[in-house]
This record gives sequence, structure tokens and C-alpha cells, in this order.
Amino acid sequence: MQPLISLYRSSLKEYSRDRMAMFWTLAFPIFFILLFGAIFSGNSSDTVFDVGVVAEDSGQIASALDQAFEHVDAFNVIKGSRDELMGKLKKGDVRVVIIIPAGFSEAIGSNQPTNIEVSYDPSSQTTSQVVLTIVQKIVDSFDQQITQRPTLIQVKQVSVLAEHVRYIDFLLPGILGMALMQLGLFGTAPALVQLRETQVLRRIGATPLPRATLLAAQVMFRLTIAVVQSVLLLVVGQMFFKFQVAGSPLVLAGFVLLGACIFITMGYLISGLAKTQESVIGISQMINFPMMFLSGLFFPLEIMPSWIRPISDALPLTYLADALRQSLIGSTAVHPLGLDFLVLLAWLVVCSLHAMRFFRWE
Repeated sequence: MQPLISLYRSSLKEYSRDRMAMFWTLAFPIFFILLFGAIFSGNSSDTVFDVGVVAEDSGQIASALDQAFEHVDAFNVIKGSRDELMGKLKKGDVRVVIIIPAGFSEAIGSNQPTNIEVSYDPSSQTTSQVVLTIVQKIVDSFDQQITQRPTLIQVKQVSVLAEHVRYIDFLLPGILGMALMQLGLFGTAPALVQLRETQVLRRIGATPLPRATLLAAQVMFRLTIAVVQSVLLLVVGQMFFKFQVAGSPLVLAGFVLLGACIFITMGYLISGLAKTQESVIGISQMINFPMMFLSGLFFPLEIMPSWIRPISDALPLTYLADALRQSLIGSTAVHPLGLDFLVLLAWLVVCSLHAMRFFRWE
């Protein structure tokens, strides 16, 4: 029994000294559940959705229902005609369009069943379902209060497919942004630390070859990889999912190169801060996971709680993903394209300055 206890204690001490192992086995799962719990907890009280309301009936009961929608904290109600708001729905500017039909007040006053029409985009499944659930609850409550009888007012859901809004169309630009990020974090930083640990950088730095030449070659190589990544993803998207580039190829190429430069210089910065292969992987992972899940790569930013949005707005990948979506599919912008460019340019300058300060040859 004593040898067993001794070996157990030895393993425990070894584990307690390995901070990276402790992080990935204990802290990281907790971080993961807290992150996804916060995003998908179902608490939408601090989330606001753009909702179109068309009031084709000016009667008292219809006006009361109209006011009920306006008083929902989760809704930013946009008024307009049917054609105008349906156009906004197809462009992704609103999440649903609620139509209160002509004759609604008269039907309710006569105790006759009637419908309100709710048009939604089925490609935005998560957001649409949240909004539809809220609409249904409001209508049910209104129905009980006004008519004093159940199911007199029915919600008729109408599926309207928006332009360029399949989930793959939303996802592919996000995956491209993720690939560019990981090129810098995992394709640059660990390789540079390995070259430094094996003293290759020191030996190259001691040769007559200008150090700037080596750095330029490294950056050019990784920019080439970024271009190859982009082309491969677009080809696979087109071959298997009929993905079509609807935006400007030149603007797309510019943002791909800008995004790649940001994360490559970030990789140089991390390699300067990290002393070992273990530490560089740990730092890269700590940067990678928050950006993967808080930058709107896999789901819209609007479904996140409001307290997370400032974090998302501070991440470069948020702006890169938004710019890539606008460049690839012409989707509705989270930010103006000019703002995306300026924020990304600022990140490039900051990362470059800090990379030059902390990068070490030995």
C-alpha cells in the first residue's frame, strides 16, 4: 500500500507543477461552460432584435396589439409598408415582419377567429426561433386579455428565404477568418519559438544576411499560405455547397491580406513573449478560443448577451469576419466596411510595433 501512496503523491506533485496541464484539464472546461452558458443560456432580456410591424388595420384593437409589440424590451420595432419591410427582411435588416391585417379589429370585436402573419427567414434559425417564440407569447397574452377566450388570434408563420443567407454563406467567411487567425497563432508563433530554441535564429542572425530579409521571407511565405487557404476554402464551398462570391474580389483580397498580416504579426509578438514551446501554445490557445467564439464566426453577434458585446467589439476577428462577409456575399453589415478597415489597420499597427519591441533572436 505504501508504494501505491508514494507513487500517487509523486504523480500529484508532478501534475501540480505542470501549470499548462492544470489549465487545460481544470480551468479550460470551466471557461468553456461559462462562455457557452452565457451565450446560449436562453436569457434574451438584454438582447434587442429588429422587428418590422405592418399595421394594415387602424382599429382600436389592432392599435393595442401594435403598442404591445412596441413595449417589448427585446424588440426594436420598425414601422413601414408591407413591401418595404419585406424587402428589409430579404436583405437581413429585420428578423421578422409582423403583419396586422385589415379587418383585424372588426373580427376580434365579432368574436371571429383571425390571423396575424409573421414572416421570418428560416436560414437564421437561432435568431428567428427566439423572435417567433417572443411574438407567440405576446399574442397569446394579448388574446387572453382582450378576448377572454383562448386561441381566437392565430399566428400564421410564413417562411421567406432572404438573399445570400444560407447558413453556409454565413459560415464560410467566418471559417476563412478563423483560418487566417490560426495561421498566425499556430502557424507562426510556435515555429519561431522552435527556431529560437534550436538556435537557428541566432545562427542566421550572425550571418551577413540582413535580418530584415529573413523576416520578409517568413512573412511572404505565410501570406502565400493565406492566399492558398482562401482559394481552397472558396473552391470547396463552390464545389460542395454552391457558394457564390457576390461581393468584390479585389476588396476580398485586400481584407484577406490585411487579416493575415495582423495575425502573422500577432504570432511574432507571441513568439517574443513566450520562452518555450509549451508556453507559446498556451498563450496562443488563450487568444484563439475567445476569438473563435466571441467574434461571430459561427453564430450572429446579436444573440449574445449585451455584457459580452463590448468584448466582441474589441476583437480584431470580429471586424475581419464582418468585412469578409460583406466582401464575399454582400451581407448586411455589422459595422460599416470603412470602420472594419480602420479598426483592422489599427490592430496591424499595434501588433507590428509590439512585435518589433518584443521579438528576440535568441
